[in-house]
Amino acid sequence: MNDQTPVLQVKGIGEKTQKLFQKLDIETVGDLIRHYPRDYEVFEDPVMISAVAPGAVCAVRACVVGIPNLKKVRSLSILNVVIRDASGGMTLTFYNMPFLKNVLKSGGFYIFRGLVQTRGSGKLMEQPQIFSETDYARQMSCIQPRYALTKGLTNQTVQKAMKQALTFYEYEKEYYPAWLLESCRLESGRDALCDIHFPMDREALLAARRRLVFDEFFQFLMILQKNKDLSRNLPNEYPMRPTEETSRFLNAMPFSLTKAQFKVWEEIQNDMEGGLCMNRLVQGDVGSGKTIVALLALLECVCNGYQGAMMAPTEVLAAQHYETVRQYVETYRLPFRPALLVGSMTAKEKKDAYARIEAGEVNLVIGTHALIQDKVKFQSLALVVTDEQHRFGVRQRERLAQKGNTPHVLVMSATPIPRTLAIILYGDLKISIIDELPADRLPIKNCVVNTSYRPKAYEFIARQVAMGRQAYVICPMVEEGELEEAENVVDYAEKLKAALPAWIQISCLHGKMRPADKNRIMEEFAAGKIQVLVSTTVIEVGINVPNATVMMVENAERFGLAQLHQLRGRVGRGAHQSYCIFISTKEDRETMERLDILNHSNDGFHIASEDLKLRGPGDLFGIRQSGAFAFRIGDIYSDASLLKQAADAVERILREDPGLILPENLPLREHFERIATESVDFRSI
Repeated sequence: MNDQTPVLQVKGIGEKTQKLFQKLDIETVGDLIRHYPRDYEVFEDPVMISAVAPGAVCAVRACVVGIPNLKKVRSLSILNVVIRDASGGMTLTFYNMPFLKNVLKSGGFYIFRGLVQTRGSGKLMEQPQIFSETDYARQMSCIQPRYALTKGLTNQTVQKAMKQALTFYEYEKEYYPAWLLESCRLESGRDALCDIHFPMDREALLAARRRLVFDEFFQFLMILQKNKDLSRNLPNEYPMRPTEETSRFLNAMPFSLTKAQFKVWEEIQNDMEGGLCMNRLVQGDVGSGKTIVALLALLECVCNGYQGAMMAPTEVLAAQHYETVRQYVETYRLPFRPALLVGSMTAKEKKDAYARIEAGEVNLVIGTHALIQDKVKFQSLALVVTDEQHRFGVRQRERLAQKGNTPHVLVMSATPIPRTLAIILYGDLKISIIDELPADRLPIKNCVVNTSYRPKAYEFIARQVAMGRQAYVICPMVEEGELEEAENVVDYAEKLKAALPAWIQISCLHGKMRPADKNRIMEEFAAGKIQVLVSTTVIEVGINVPNATVMMVENAERFGLAQLHQLRGRVGRGAHQSYCIFISTKEDRETMERLDILNHSNDGFHIASEDLKLRGPGDLFGIRQSGAFAFRIGDIYSDASLLKQAADAVERILREDPGLILPENLPLREHFERIATESVDFRSI
């Protein structure tokens, strides 16, 4: 078996299971093997109920007391079970599992394992796993991988398929030179792939992860460096002159630019009016005003007789940018002739847009990935603006730039990355930072609390909705079973419907939904038809609802601080006071101190720096990966030192052997030839 072998050829996977794997974008054996565990479980000895700690995942050996109590609230069935051992008692709560009333017999002994929470003065487990003595003994002392799943696909099925695939997989020979393996303390790629899925112990897991993270960073930075070499010192094919329109627009706006915005605008002007092609990143916190600076650049572009393009990560955000531009055209008589181009448009609408773009009737195109399709042809594309660039990646940004004759490139990002890392990750771009918020922004009020605060949080949300406001509730999981102790979007929405007044409209949103359904829900929330949106981090970018004043994040301990700050940026965008409630299921001192940083700061760059100090490889068991730059396993905060090592290695190799022709580098050259993409053709080095 190799990377291209269809997953159907793995023993135990039939056509039905194959379709389930396809829902997870797993088509080949290579896709399967790189479907890394999202978490790991270690089954430890059961403890006495009196010894369980709130916020910890524990197992208890206890007896069911009395008859389980089953009740129904709207469409949600709730089963409460009381258990006891010699040291005390606690309550178990199961949602939508009414059959357990007949399974858990009064007087029966079981082992229950789950996340311990507090409810008043008592202790509680929600949705705990249930084991017999024999089954639990089989699980003990092993590190068990847990994978992202879809409905109908169990963790056990994925584990069995993974073992089969790893057994018959044709592993690639080692391609790093010996000095690199030694200096960076990297184990072999073969051992890493096996140990990331089925580690014998924690040390083996950390070593495997180190190698795979290094691989991701090294490949990304190698491609980035080659792009940098190709784009360095390109002549300005679209020199621009200052225009009266930009000055008139600045004077007419109802607000003044901050000093930071003015500084960045001057840097952009100098680039576009200078002798070299612009490649610049504008990095600014949520709400710092990056978009208006980008629109000034696009205004200067069209006033010089050229076309501009702006690419956003979601259709909703693209539509919001488009409407903003249309309003500016009407209010300030700006010379934009904009067009929207997104995937959900009809074939006729797209065909019409293509014709107008190619004819030059449109001078500003705003859209999503639809902008980089082959059918889109520009007449004179001189400036490309990409919003939240890390969502696209290097190759997609380059594809859009190639639509013109080396146009200027302006990248916007609200991802708070410390400058030391930004220099590495945005190695092909000059960096501008907007480090000042508009004076009229009300600071968000924050609180970090445990699960006992939930009832008060629900009451607070209900009061805000009664005042005409809206709220987000963020959960890390989509469906039950992905991580049993974590809140999941689907079930949580039902629980929230039972807890909040019936007149409040509640909907859920997650990445597994069809794009059309996601767009519909986000549009309905933006229009105020939905008051409470229960969502995964899919709303981290791509939705602007000034009326939303509450952000509640469940299982906050599972996210990095920088990502929590990004999520918080969805509120505080309007005139009303906004609030963010971080609910942690872990109450240990270290977790609460880490989250407390968010309690005292709304500065994304300060938070990112603190995240960089606090995160470490040991956090892989608890903190969810940040998702920045869409690395599959790497995290720029917890793996910052490894990122720097990879950058140093790439720099040394390309300095000493830019063509990768030395004998020690030939395996590396062959590796990149095998994975060569349209972004960089390593065969032409």
